[in-house]
Amino acid sequence: MSLRSPLSRVLGLGSAKDGTTHWWAQRVTAVALIPLTLWFLFSLLTLPSLDYETVRTWLSVPVSGFLGALLVAVLTYHSYLGTTVIVEDYVTSHGMKVLSLMVLKFLHVLAGGAGIFAILRVVFGFSRL
Repeated sequence: MSLRSPLSRVLGLGSAKDGTTHWWAQRVTAVALIPLTLWFLFSLLTLPSLDYETVRTWLSVPVSGFLGALLVAVLTYHSYLGTTVIVEDYVTSHGMKVLSLMVLKFLHVLAGGAGIFAILRVVFGFSRL
């Protein structure tokens, strides 16, 4: 016995088999953000000062630079997943939904790239482009 209506069986409506992957990605990134955020806060609190040279020296340690870039990447992706769900759930117009999703993806790639670029710029000490 199926719980689907005859019309939905004919039209092929139902699960797109995509929600589980998105759900798991949100949970995995949320769990990954816990130790990364705790590391970041603990590391900043243990620095003697927060001036440019101290932070540059701290980020120049390969583990710190890598974990900082990883924090930016995971945080950006987690944010993208969450805002995508909001748009998909609450924007009803198909055209506006597609436009909103494209703008969200662009802005998140831009923000993540800018964050990682800022870390690299501090690490390598680029004063001018």
